[in-house]
Amino acid sequence: MENGKGTASGPKKLPFTPKAIIHQRFGSKACYTVEEVQEVVQNGCPGLVIPQRGPCLYRCSLQLPEFSVVSEAFRRKKDAEQSAAEKAIQQLGIQPKEDNLTVEQAWDELVGRLSYLFSIEFLPAIHPLSGHFRAALAREGHLNGFIPLVAIATFDAKINSLCKYISSEMESNPLLVMSLIIEAAKRLEDSLLFSEEKLSLKRLTPHPPEIIQSLPKNEPNFPESISFEAIRVPSSAEKTVEPVILNASSGNYYLDVIAKELGVEDASKVLISRTIGKASSETRLYFCAPESTTIGSSSELYMKQASSFKGYVNTIASYLSGQEICGDAILASVGYTRKSTDLFYEDLSLRAYYRILANKIPSGIYKLSREAILAAELPTAFTTRSNWRGSFPRDILCTFCRQHRLSEPVFSSDSIEPLPDLPGRKRLRDTSSGENETNEGGLAATAVAQEGCNLVYRCTVKIYSKCQELILLCSPKESYKKQIDAIHSTALKVLSWLDRFLDKVDMSVEEITSSAKGFDILIYPQQLVKEFTLCQTLPKYQWGSATLAGSFVCPRYSNVQNNTLEEELSSGTTPSSGSLVCVTYKIYLAMERECIMEHLEGSEEFEFEIGSGAVSPVLEAVVTQMSVDQSACFTMELPAKEIVLAVAHDSANIISLLSSGTCLMKCEVTLLRVTVPLEDRMEQALFSPPLSKQRVEYAVQHIRESCAASLVDFGCGSGSLLESLLAYQTSLEKIAGVDISQRALARAAKILHSKLNGNIEAEQPINSIKSAILYDGSILTCDSRLCGYDIATCLEVIEHMEEHDACSFGDIVLSSFCPQILIVSTPNYEYNVILQKSTPQYQDDDPDEKIQQQSCKFRNHDHKFEWTRQQFCQWASELALRHNYDVEFSGVGGEPNKEPGFASQIAVFRRKDSSPVNADFTEHYDVIWEWSSSNNS
Repeated sequence: MENGKGTASGPKKLPFTPKAIIHQRFGSKACYTVEEVQEVVQNGCPGLVIPQRGPCLYRCSLQLPEFSVVSEAFRRKKDAEQSAAEKAIQQLGIQPKEDNLTVEQAWDELVGRLSYLFSIEFLPAIHPLSGHFRAALAREGHLNGFIPLVAIATFDAKINSLCKYISSEMESNPLLVMSLIIEAAKRLEDSLLFSEEKLSLKRLTPHPPEIIQSLPKNEPNFPESISFEAIRVPSSAEKTVEPVILNASSGNYYLDVIAKELGVEDASKVLISRTIGKASSETRLYFCAPESTTIGSSSELYMKQASSFKGYVNTIASYLSGQEICGDAILASVGYTRKSTDLFYEDLSLRAYYRILANKIPSGIYKLSREAILAAELPTAFTTRSNWRGSFPRDILCTFCRQHRLSEPVFSSDSIEPLPDLPGRKRLRDTSSGENETNEGGLAATAVAQEGCNLVYRCTVKIYSKCQELILLCSPKESYKKQIDAIHSTALKVLSWLDRFLDKVDMSVEEITSSAKGFDILIYPQQLVKEFTLCQTLPKYQWGSATLAGSFVCPRYSNVQNNTLEEELSSGTTPSSGSLVCVTYKIYLAMERECIMEHLEGSEEFEFEIGSGAVSPVLEAVVTQMSVDQSACFTMELPAKEIVLAVAHDSANIISLLSSGTCLMKCEVTLLRVTVPLEDRMEQALFSPPLSKQRVEYAVQHIRESCAASLVDFGCGSGSLLESLLAYQTSLEKIAGVDISQRALARAAKILHSKLNGNIEAEQPINSIKSAILYDGSILTCDSRLCGYDIATCLEVIEHMEEHDACSFGDIVLSSFCPQILIVSTPNYEYNVILQKSTPQYQDDDPDEKIQQQSCKFRNHDHKFEWTRQQFCQWASELALRHNYDVEFSGVGGEPNKEPGFASQIAVFRRKDSSPVNADFTEHYDVIWEWSSSNNS
């Protein structure tokens, strides 16, 4: 232990916040009023006169007895309040004490604080610790008046802060606080009595009777006998977590009650964890103190405690609290608060316990924010703010870091102008020097301005430990038109990887590094393993999706069989990728062969975006087969018992059902409404049939005229083109599709499998397809299995890439795959003004998207670019010239000789020579699904 006069190595911050300083001086006379302010920002687009709404900001007014001050505008209310308090401090001329306490000064203040806690003045105060002092006066026998050291160390923030000045190890070893309290108490031996056996302190001079009689009484309606539910968390992996009932009357000290439940004599043998979950909660873990018969110096005490911890660490309790806990533990929500002198308590059920566990992983945080543990999934992509439901990725990442006691994530965003990937485009200056770096999940005040028309944004996220050691760095290459989209998309990448990592934390360093690289994440293995080492021994509950066991779909709950499903679906609006759907759903725990169902989860209105991965694949697969007002009932395989208990309101009944027989989850869902994507709304408002169908029909016509025997669709998605081909008589014998979305490929496989098998069983088959195959892979990579196909298509795909990738795709297809014919379609940017004028508006549309639409932006949030006719013609002509192809231009939607041309512009490339293709025999794609007529006949 240090006793020198050097500067203490405590926390590097002011001892008090501005608000705390104002409270010390004025107390309740300081009145804070926070109001929301709305600022109009410059749009950055010349000629656009529509006012654009800025972010929600807050301004605080602080009224003091002598004057008032008003803060600047901030994104968070608490920042505005602190700013107002800081202005008041400056006006009052108060000079806050800087962080220059020496170790000796910290000792002096610690002794003074301990003296105050045992004073007559503190006893009636409303403070989390004063309730323990009052309860100690009601303890019987030799325990009367004794305060356990653990209570002082746990519930007085000032004691903890001063101890950190004396020893920097306090942050990682909270038990050392008790040792320093003992050392401080020795300097007060004339007024305090320390019991080494009880690890407790007591006033030598009892409180006067009149003081005790004047203490605040419990509220009139406060019960004499208190019972509340808690959870026993066993240290042995062979034992199960179970609920316990704790009984504490008004005359019993609740820490003594918990001690007896743990099997020890009294509260002096109990240690208490930090708060679990929200910092404002009273949920903590209580566990037995290690046996220690003598106490010497603080370091000696700690070493004895540490040595006795070995061999029976409670991994789950340690994981929840972020500190080492040994033996069985009690998880309870009970304690004294700053709001009342009464003891606060609430039941903590098995449901609450497993939800606390779920809140430690990214997907669990998202599921809880949607109140849909069984139905929701952490989305795989951030599309638009208007379609996102639940907590936003940035907020989830901040919550995750707090749950694991890491520093707040640091977001660094920079704005750049698109690079000139096409000849003739003006090179735009790089403005990355104007980088904004923010933490605590917020944006810097200087980053509030609206994005310009040409600027795009990239974001970098850094995560540090509490000791400011860098754990991971995520720096994606993708750029976005909005700064907030760049931040949320990058945060979602980090969350997606963390989900995978926490599901398999026992990976080798090489595996960790490799998996992180796929998410554009650089990890620092030593720091990562150090922070998440406790996760390695945790049970894996597999919070992921359930699998389908069986289903039937029906309109308005009437029993319609599967053979009438297609007829029913064709009569209504069906969801497609990008659609925002709203459903009513209920999930039950059902006993097989018995009419017993226990409700688990449900929602009257549950919204999600199709194709974003925001719900269970099983639920999405069923909903995509439905039309509006249609209902479905299907069963799913049962997930882990712990996940079922996380949603069960009656855990005892659920446990009984689970143990009595084979159970399944039964889900009932009704599709209430479908909101199609903005791009589809624009096209449907002006074209009949819709533009998407016209593109497919154009491609089908050219395929039929080509007499091709093989076709590959690059960026096939859910297989709309491949499915359409099956309805026509063509010369095709072999078809293939490539996409990077496994969800889309799974839908395509299901549709194609059904259609192809139906064609074989028909008396007069429509088509002559002999084989079909779907690949998971990037169309920017060559795979020799697709070289030499007769015809290739790529409909409305290239605009979803960066422009330089679109150029690379053209070179790869024509130089490596070498099809006889290549059909490429992409939006005509010049046509957007017509589409947007005819688009119906919806009340819930994102205001930012409305502004984007009115300012002639792109048709889809995911489009990285859209070309004019001149740009598309230049790209296609130069591409054809480089690779010895002819190219002709056409389109659908609109008229060729009337401005502004076709809505979708199309280029058809034809190879001039017919020499054999030399494949390099590299296979980069993964086969997702394969069909052969010989195996299904």
